[in-house]
Amino acid sequence: MATKLKIKTKDKVVVLSGKDKGKTGEIIAVMPKENRVKVSGVNMIARHTKPSQANPQGGIVRRESTIHASNVALVDPKTKKATRAGYKDIKGVKTRIARRSGEEV
Repeated sequence: MATKLKIKTKDKVVVLSGKDKGKTGEIIAVMPKENRVKVSGVNMIARHTKPSQANPQGGIVRRESTIHASNVALVDPKTKKATRAGYKDIKGVKTRIARRSGEEV
């Protein structure tokens, strides 16, 4: 079931649990149907690739894999700590805010 995620691409997030707990990074991709996100530098996997025209050498390619969206939280722009996202009507425009400090995300 697809749920509405309050985190978007290019948001700064911190990992809350798992092997990369405490790491921060930027969201590369969001998959709302699977409720997963891909964060730069987090959950790196080694992919063994065959030689091809695009990659004639082949070998081991390291890249990010997805993690569950519940395992990441937005980074508060003011305190640099994990926070939840909320919405506020500012001058007739619906804007995302950090719940911890009330700053605009």
